[in-house]
This record gives sequence, C-alpha cells and structure tokens, in this order.
Amino acid sequence: MGEVRSGELPHGYRFAAGYAGIRKVRADDLALMVSDTRAHAAGVFTRNAVRAAPVDSSARFLRETGGVARMLVANAGNANCATPNMWAVAEATARRAASLAGVPHNHVLLASTGVIGEPFGESAIPDALPGLWAGLDRSQFENCARAIMTTDTVPKVRYGSAGTGSTGVRLAGMAKGAGMIMPDMATMLSFLFTDAAIEPGLLQSMLSAAVDRSFNCVTVDSDTSTNDTVFLLANGASGVRIGRGNAGEFQAALDRLTRELAMDIARDGEGASKLAEITVEGTATNREAKTIAMAIANSPLVKTALAGADPNWGRILGAAGKAGIPFNPERADVFVNGVRVCAGGLRAKFDEPSVQRTMEKDEVSIGFRLDGGRPGRAVVWTCDFTQSYISINADYRT
Repeated sequence: MGEVRSGELPHGYRFAAGYAGIRKVRADDLALMVSDTRAHAAGVFTRNAVRAAPVDSSARFLRETGGVARMLVANAGNANCATPNMWAVAEATARRAASLAGVPHNHVLLASTGVIGEPFGESAIPDALPGLWAGLDRSQFENCARAIMTTDTVPKVRYGSAGTGSTGVRLAGMAKGAGMIMPDMATMLSFLFTDAAIEPGLLQSMLSAAVDRSFNCVTVDSDTSTNDTVFLLANGASGVRIGRGNAGEFQAALDRLTRELAMDIARDGEGASKLAEITVEGTATNREAKTIAMAIANSPLVKTALAGADPNWGRILGAAGKAGIPFNPERADVFVNGVRVCAGGLRAKFDEPSVQRTMEKDEVSIGFRLDGGRPGRAVVWTCDFTQSYISINADYRT
C-alpha cells in the first residue's frame, strides 16, 4: 500500500524535518524544503469557503511575487485555521524562515494540516526553524513526507523524469491525505519539485492541468478541507528550459507524477482495504462522465459493497442515475473487474461467485458505459468504506 518508488531528486533542493511540539505525541511535525536558488512557483488551493491562514497567505505571496519562491514550510498536527491568531502564526513563520535565507518573507510558501480550530503558540514553528535550517540535506526528502502525515498510514513519495542525457530534467513529489478527500481538491497537501527552468505562467497552467487530471479525480469520503494545497517549484538547476514549444513531454511526466500520488491517497484512504478505479464512457462530454464517475465513487452503498466484495451492480447503476446527468438506463452497461454484470440496464449473465472472488483483491475496477458512441470519458479513484473509517474519525480529536 502506498509504495514509495525510488528515484533521483531534482538538483538544487534540500530538506529537513523535525519536531516543533505541535503533535500530541513526539514525532516529526515540521518540514522545511528549500531551493538553493530562487525558484519559480505555482500553487493550486482549496475552493472551500473556509480557508486556513497558510492557504490565503501563500496565494497572496504568489500574486505579489509573480510566482517566485525560495522555500516551503509545512506543519502537521494543527491546521492553523479558524483561530484568533492564525494570521499571526503564518506571518511569524514566514518572516522567521525568510530571515534564515535572507529573502523577502513573501518568498516563503506555507502549508498546514491537522485539527481545525485549535490555537497554538506563535513561536512554536519559528523557534524550531533554525534547527531545521542547520540540518538541511538532500537525504531528508522522505522524512519530510513523513512529517506532514496525519491519519496517513504510509508516506507518499514519487519520482519522475522527462527527457534524457543533457536534455533531461527530474521531478519529485510528496503528498499527504487519507480522509476528507474530495475535489476541489481534497484534504491533502502535495509538494512537487523539478530542476527544469519554467516561466511562472506556463508553470501554473501545467500544474492546474495536472491537478485536474489527478488530485481532482480522487475521493475518499466527499469532504473537502480548509487547507488543501499543491505547490510546484521549478528552480532551473538542470539548465534545461521548458517552454510552450517543448512542454509536452514535461507535462506528461508531471501528469504521471500527480496521478501516482493521487492513487496513493485513494489507496491509503482512512480504513481502506481496496483501491477502486471507476471509468465512465459514452457521455456527451468528459465533464458529464466525471460527474457520473464521482457520483458512483462517493456512494456509501457502492463503497460498502466494495468492502464486502459484493458485485451489487444495482448500487452502481443507481448511483449513476442520481448524478443529475440524464441517460437512458436501457443503454447502460456495468462492468466489475472487466466482467459485464449489467447489460442494457438489466442483470447480465455472469458467474457471481467468480466476480466476487476477484473483488476480494486490493484493487477493483468498475466500468459504466453508455451505448451510443458519444466521446465523453472520465477515470476517478476511490476506496472502500470499512468500520475502521468510522473508528478513525470518531476518535480523531479524542
């Protein structure tokens, strides 16, 4: 589950993780990620109307600088949201980090995850930053991924590349997220790094496109968060410049990286025992297909059927029907692990015990297809609902 794939880090970045006393138990809860030189930066943030101070601060910093950053500071254990001093915490963090690097405070991007509405001291993070700054090292990338975990059971780290030899660039990314997962985006943080040189406008458009095809296609429980953040830094340390004329290969590599991280999040959903990939085809548009796919993915009845390895195709058909996209059920087919279990809106002839056995594995595919040759298609990822999900969330604060 959530396997860490080895690879090479992009050039020109260093990392450190440590304990700032934010978590109730002693475990790393603070990560510092630094580019050795000024980097171009892009961000995508939650669309929740309730937003944490790090989200709005970082969005403002990116606007003020035109997409420039030197470092990221991320903490776990407290969301720094909905508290009287959340802005003071964010400001103190940015200014202390900036003083260590000798850069303007708006060159520091911030992210937090954890409990909402619980204040913590304005000096907790700033006081811990000098120790992390002194310990910056390329070997601590995965330690940073662990430091931002909350209910995650494993760190989520992926690597990628585009091009080869003297024209090659490296990518790496980490993510956290296991519950409150639903676009846009999810209760997740993800930090992506490349040593390509990319101008801020293109970098932002490439990140937004990748997020739409990955993190915005994953759901665990249909809840969004106050803190969702994805950052992409490009510091140019490889000497390879990516422009609109040669962006295709890099975009494909970025898409792969974010898709792998998104699937890791779904696979590690709170209490999950199965990753489910849901494909919808035959709608008028891709947007319609995604709407139906998300309705299936978010259905508690479908998700509990997944947990019980029950090929209950009626739940899938019913979930598709509530999505608000009109279709003729007599033209609908449903597939479970490649086996057609519903044909034209009716039960198909299939060996139910055989399909049930395939559903006992840790990955399940669901297909919903409308006959008619229309081009709309979407793929989303989710997980099953088990008793453990209820236990984790019932006990989250206590």
